[in-house]
Amino acid sequence: MTTTPEQGLPAWRRHTPGEHRWPQATAVVVAVALQLVLPDRLVPQARYVLPALEVVLLGVLVAASPFRLDRESTVLRTAGLATAGLVSVANAWSAVLLVRALVGGTAEDAPTLLLAGAAIWLTNVIVFALWYWELDRGGPAARAHGRRRHPDFAFAQMQSPDLAGPNWEPRFADYFYLAFTNATAFSPTDVLPLTRWAKLTMMAQSMVALVVVVLVVARAVNVLG
Repeated sequence: MTTTPEQGLPAWRRHTPGEHRWPQATAVVVAVALQLVLPDRLVPQARYVLPALEVVLLGVLVAASPFRLDRESTVLRTAGLATAGLVSVANAWSAVLLVRALVGGTAEDAPTLLLAGAAIWLTNVIVFALWYWELDRGGPAARAHGRRRHPDFAFAQMQSPDLAGPNWEPRFADYFYLAFTNATAFSPTDVLPLTRWAKLTMMAQSMVALVVVVLVVARAVNVLG
């Protein structure tokens, strides 16, 4: 009986079928929906341009790779990063406008601003989940082929393989959980950033989340008072 070099390796270090497209696609659709419900004063003047571009790029990704994400392609890689970039730009723009509105707003528009702050905070979670998912070990396709030995993020199952089955590997939901906990605790919880870009990206997310939360809470206390 012959053995292959990959036998005995955990799933995240060997070739696997690749994860499904739908979790990432759903996250982008939710981000677009959150952008569309924001009031006009918290979005760019041409409010439908960025959401439309995001939908177009997502359509390209779904059409080219609708099921398993194991196809390595420069075009698909660029489109995936561009999608995350557009969602980031749109949300950063809205975050800046929200900060200005919260600092100089009046009590009459407080409920709208508070709801908008919640939408921007949640979109921020989605944005960084997309970046973590797109960049960790070269992206979903590279992870499916086990291209990189060293991870950018160390999940608990990687550090203690006995906590999970032999076929466990991080999926989009794991990166969404990472982004959510980083936005609430403002620090790593059970997932450790190992590379410098991972640490700096988590730091940037915590900073954005902290600013939004502090200003929204301050505004809410002012309104209640």
